[in-house]
Amino acid sequence: MTDAAPAPESARLFLALWPDAAVREALRTRREAWTWPRGASPVATSKLHMTLHFLGNQPRERLDALLDGLASPFSPFSLRLDVAELWHNGIAVLAPSAPPQLLLDLHARLTQALIGLGLQPEARAYRPHVTMARRASGAGLPPAGQVLDWQIDGYALVESRPGAGGYTVLREYR
Repeated sequence: MTDAAPAPESARLFLALWPDAAVREALRTRREAWTWPRGASPVATSKLHMTLHFLGNQPRERLDALLDGLASPFSPFSLRLDVAELWHNGIAVLAPSAPPQLLLDLHARLTQALIGLGLQPEARAYRPHVTMARRASGAGLPPAGQVLDWQIDGYALVESRPGAGGYTVLREYR
Protein backbone atom coordinates (compact mmCIF):
# COMPACT_ATOMS: atom_id res chain seq x y z
CA MET A 1 0.00 0.00 0.00
CA THR A 2 1.36 3.42 -0.91
CA ASP A 3 0.90 6.56 1.07
CA ALA A 4 -1.37 9.13 -0.51
CA ALA A 5 0.32 12.38 -1.44
CA PRO A 6 -0.50 15.16 1.03
CA ALA A 7 -3.01 17.72 -0.15
CA PRO A 8 -1.33 20.88 -1.42
CA GLU A 9 -1.29 23.74 1.02
CA SER A 10 -4.04 26.14 0.06
CA ALA A 11 -5.08 29.71 0.71
CA ARG A 12 -8.71 30.84 1.13
CA LEU A 13 -8.89 33.92 -1.11
CA PHE A 14 -11.22 36.70 -2.09
CA LEU A 15 -11.09 39.97 -4.03
CA ALA A 16 -12.42 42.99 -2.17
CA LEU A 17 -12.72 46.71 -1.84
CA TRP A 18 -10.53 47.22 1.21
CA PRO A 19 -11.25 50.30 3.34
CA ASP A 20 -8.60 52.63 4.68
CA ALA A 21 -8.59 53.54 8.39
CA ALA A 22 -11.03 56.46 8.04
CA VAL A 23 -13.60 54.44 6.09
CA ARG A 24 -13.16 51.49 8.44
CA GLU A 25 -13.93 53.81 11.37
CA ALA A 26 -17.01 55.16 9.56
CA LEU A 27 -18.17 51.58 8.95
CA ARG A 28 -17.65 50.79 12.64
CA THR A 29 -19.79 53.80 13.57
CA ARG A 30 -22.54 52.62 11.19
CA ARG A 31 -22.33 49.09 12.62
CA GLU A 32 -22.74 50.41 16.15
CA ALA A 33 -25.88 52.34 15.16
CA TRP A 34 -27.76 49.01 14.78
CA THR A 35 -29.49 47.28 17.70
CA TRP A 36 -28.21 43.71 17.75
CA PRO A 37 -30.29 40.83 19.11
CA ARG A 38 -28.84 38.29 21.52
CA GLY A 39 -26.70 35.83 19.54
CA ALA A 40 -25.92 38.25 16.70
CA SER A 41 -22.34 38.23 15.49
CA PRO A 42 -21.23 41.72 14.40
CA VAL A 43 -18.27 41.63 12.01
CA ALA A 44 -15.02 42.74 13.65
CA THR A 45 -14.00 46.22 12.60
CA SER A 46 -10.73 44.90 11.13
CA LYS A 47 -12.71 42.59 8.83
CA LEU A 48 -15.17 45.08 7.34
CA HIS A 49 -14.87 45.16 3.52
CA MET A 50 -16.87 44.75 0.31
CA THR A 51 -16.29 41.43 -1.45
CA LEU A 52 -15.95 41.53 -5.22
CA HIS A 53 -15.33 37.80 -5.81
CA PHE A 54 -14.78 34.80 -3.56
CA LEU A 55 -12.09 32.51 -4.97
CA GLY A 56 -12.27 29.81 -2.29
CA ASN A 57 -9.31 27.60 -1.42
CA GLN A 58 -6.52 27.91 -3.98
CA PRO A 59 -3.20 26.05 -3.99
CA ARG A 60 -0.45 28.28 -2.66
CA GLU A 61 1.71 27.23 -5.58
CA ARG A 62 -0.70 29.22 -7.81
CA LEU A 63 -0.44 32.43 -5.77
CA ASP A 64 2.10 34.16 -8.02
CA ALA A 65 -0.01 33.47 -11.12
CA LEU A 66 -3.15 34.66 -9.34
CA LEU A 67 -1.48 37.80 -7.99
CA ASP A 68 -0.37 38.79 -11.49
CA GLY A 69 -3.44 37.50 -13.34
CA LEU A 70 -5.90 39.46 -11.22
CA ALA A 71 -4.45 42.85 -12.13
CA SER A 72 -7.14 44.74 -14.04
CA PRO A 73 -7.43 48.28 -15.40
CA PHE A 74 -8.86 50.46 -12.66
CA SER A 75 -10.54 53.88 -12.55
CA PRO A 76 -11.20 55.42 -9.12
CA PHE A 77 -14.85 55.98 -8.21
CA SER A 78 -17.11 57.02 -5.39
CA LEU A 79 -19.28 54.43 -3.66
CA ARG A 80 -22.27 55.67 -1.66
CA LEU A 81 -23.42 53.24 1.02
CA ASP A 82 -26.87 54.50 1.92
CA VAL A 83 -29.06 51.46 2.57
CA ALA A 84 -29.06 49.40 5.76
CA GLU A 85 -30.84 46.08 5.24
CA LEU A 86 -31.50 42.85 7.04
CA TRP A 87 -31.48 40.01 4.53
CA HIS A 88 -33.73 36.96 4.96
CA ASN A 89 -30.84 34.77 6.12
CA GLY A 90 -30.00 36.97 9.11
CA ILE A 91 -27.25 38.91 7.38
CA ALA A 92 -27.17 42.62 8.22
CA VAL A 93 -25.66 44.71 5.42
CA LEU A 94 -24.83 48.22 4.35
CA ALA A 95 -25.29 48.61 0.59
CA PRO A 96 -25.48 51.19 -2.19
CA SER A 97 -29.00 52.01 -3.41
CA ALA A 98 -27.45 52.59 -6.84
CA PRO A 99 -24.17 50.72 -7.42
CA PRO A 100 -21.88 52.89 -9.57
CA GLN A 101 -21.25 51.64 -13.09
CA LEU A 102 -17.48 51.69 -12.48
CA LEU A 103 -17.98 49.16 -9.64
CA LEU A 104 -20.06 46.91 -11.88
CA ASP A 105 -17.47 47.25 -14.67
CA LEU A 106 -14.66 46.31 -12.26
CA HIS A 107 -16.62 43.26 -11.11
CA ALA A 108 -17.15 42.22 -14.75
CA ARG A 109 -13.44 42.65 -15.64
CA LEU A 110 -12.44 40.58 -12.61
CA THR A 111 -14.96 37.92 -13.63
CA GLN A 112 -13.16 37.67 -16.98
CA ALA A 113 -9.76 37.58 -15.25
CA LEU A 114 -10.93 34.67 -13.07
CA ILE A 115 -12.18 32.78 -16.12
CA GLY A 116 -8.85 33.44 -17.85
CA LEU A 117 -7.10 31.88 -14.84
CA GLY A 118 -9.29 28.79 -15.10
CA LEU A 119 -11.44 29.67 -12.09
CA GLN A 120 -15.23 29.56 -12.00
CA PRO A 121 -16.80 32.78 -10.67
CA GLU A 122 -19.96 32.53 -8.62
CA ALA A 123 -23.03 32.22 -10.83
CA ARG A 124 -25.36 34.31 -8.65
CA ALA A 125 -25.90 37.98 -9.43
CA TYR A 126 -23.49 40.39 -7.76
CA ARG A 127 -25.08 42.29 -4.86
CA PRO A 128 -22.49 44.78 -3.58
CA HIS A 129 -22.64 45.17 0.20
CA VAL A 130 -20.61 45.32 3.39
CA THR A 131 -21.66 42.63 5.85
CA MET A 132 -22.17 44.26 9.24
CA ALA A 133 -23.29 41.16 11.19
CA ARG A 134 -24.37 37.55 10.88
CA ARG A 135 -27.10 35.73 12.83
CA ALA A 136 -28.79 39.13 13.10
CA SER A 137 -32.46 38.23 12.50
CA GLY A 138 -34.54 40.74 14.42
CA ALA A 139 -31.84 43.43 14.48
CA GLY A 140 -32.99 47.02 14.73
CA LEU A 141 -31.96 49.04 11.68
CA PRO A 142 -29.98 52.23 12.23
CA PRO A 143 -31.74 55.56 11.65
CA ALA A 144 -32.52 56.21 7.97
CA GLY A 145 -30.61 58.85 6.07
CA GLN A 146 -27.11 57.94 7.18
CA VAL A 147 -24.78 57.92 4.19
CA LEU A 148 -21.19 56.80 3.90
CA ASP A 149 -19.33 58.07 0.83
CA TRP A 150 -16.32 55.82 0.16
CA GLN A 151 -13.72 56.94 -2.38
CA ILE A 152 -12.49 53.75 -4.04
CA ASP A 153 -8.92 53.96 -5.29
CA GLY A 154 -8.21 50.25 -5.71
CA TYR A 155 -9.08 46.70 -4.79
CA ALA A 156 -7.21 43.90 -3.05
CA LEU A 157 -6.57 40.17 -3.10
CA VAL A 158 -7.10 39.02 0.48
CA GLU A 159 -6.45 35.76 2.30
CA SER A 160 -8.85 34.64 5.00
CA ARG A 161 -7.19 32.70 7.79
CA PRO A 162 -10.08 31.25 9.80
CA GLY A 163 -7.85 29.48 12.33
CA ALA A 164 -5.73 32.59 12.80
CA GLY A 165 -8.86 34.73 12.99
CA GLY A 166 -7.91 37.37 10.48
CA TYR A 167 -7.45 38.60 6.97
CA THR A 168 -4.18 39.34 5.20
CA VAL A 169 -4.06 41.66 2.20
CA LEU A 170 -1.76 39.88 -0.27
CA ARG A 171 -1.76 42.64 -2.90
CA GLU A 172 -3.47 45.94 -3.49
CA TYR A 173 -4.27 46.89 -7.07
CA ARG A 174 -4.49 50.62 -7.79
